[in-house]
Amino acid sequence: MKDEVKDRYIFIPGIRYSMEVSMDEVKALASLMTYKCAVVDVPFGGAKAGVKINPKKYSDNELEKITRRFTIELSKKGFIGPGIDVPAPDMSTGEREMSWIADTFSNTMGHYDINANACVTGKPISQGGIHGRISATGRGVFHGIENFINEASYMSQVGLTPGFQDKTFVIQGFGNVGLHTMRYLHRYGAKCVGVGEMDGNIWNANGINPKELEDYKLANGTIVGFPNSTPYEGSILEADCDILIPAASEKQLTKANAHRVKAKIVAEGANGPTTPEADRIFMERNILVIPDLYLNAGGVTVSYFEWLKNLNHVSYGRLTFKYERDSNYHLLMSVQESLERKFGKHRGAIPIVPTSDFQARVAGASEKDIVHSGLAFTMERSARQIMRAANRYDLGLDLRTAAYVNAIEKVFKVCSDSGLIFT
Repeated sequence: MKDEVKDRYIFIPGIRYSMEVSMDEVKALASLMTYKCAVVDVPFGGAKAGVKINPKKYSDNELEKITRRFTIELSKKGFIGPGIDVPAPDMSTGEREMSWIADTFSNTMGHYDINANACVTGKPISQGGIHGRISATGRGVFHGIENFINEASYMSQVGLTPGFQDKTFVIQGFGNVGLHTMRYLHRYGAKCVGVGEMDGNIWNANGINPKELEDYKLANGTIVGFPNSTPYEGSILEADCDILIPAASEKQLTKANAHRVKAKIVAEGANGPTTPEADRIFMERNILVIPDLYLNAGGVTVSYFEWLKNLNHVSYGRLTFKYERDSNYHLLMSVQESLERKFGKHRGAIPIVPTSDFQARVAGASEKDIVHSGLAFTMERSARQIMRAANRYDLGLDLRTAAYVNAIEKVFKVCSDSGLIFT
């Protein structure tokens, strides 16, 4: 399903496998993707695709057949290609499914297309993927929260101090997005006190270690029974915390439970977790909602980077890595020689000891470094644009409206400059 509002000729649909897939859901998510791309200045239009199945009821072989046949049907209708539609992973799909799609397209409709691998993103590295794509959405969620939690003007309105220190958070959904969001927040000083999944919730007021929880889930297939935690009775969305991160599915926060949410910040890691009624209640209660069309755009941003890598047929940093490394070492040697000429070497050579931060960068930027830097810059720049829109239209804590205004203004500008607007 495509949303042709934006004057872009390439669309980026996430492909999901879920029993909740419906035409209305696909239309809504395609539209959301248009504005999500506009918010983070990614030159794609919005699209979405879904297969209504429960992937847990199918074998790997059956899922491969379904995915490859789905790719063929998309190809026959002209809905996939490096310059047409560029799918990406979504709910219950990942590197494996994207690899099947790339292989099917490359060996059929894209057989003579040198850019065939750019028909899909989220692929394994060996198939033309990019370092940092797996963690991209979760890392983007972290950066999005970081940009607003460090802004004193917003934190004063919700009664919190700036920064991650002493902040507690709860995550609903311990999948790819939830895991990586938890990992980065934990690394920067926030404390995870609760995690919720479909089969149960866990709680530990002293904090839950993301690595230990990941290992436990890999070994047991569930978070239930995780050591040093207790079962959380009731809805994890209503738990006592500073930051609530719904990272599961749509329509989790509704008018039925919005009044009982205790968090000061709701960070939408999932698509559409908050209904319009709940959104209004949060506004009335002075709860800061960081909207999905900005916050979980890290995935589409790094998909864009992967698409560019595939079109360029070279990994980021490959052409400059050695040059940057040699230049940095020459710089250190130049400083040392300059000091020795000035002060002499009466007591031996003057050692130049780089700081730990510079030492970590002295070898040059790897592909992962470049991707992480590009994502952080994108999320920071987009946050500033949203803040400016909120100030310009006096929207207060209504970041969702500010983000939509920001996106729609960009879409209008593109359409207007293309001659598609008549007055």
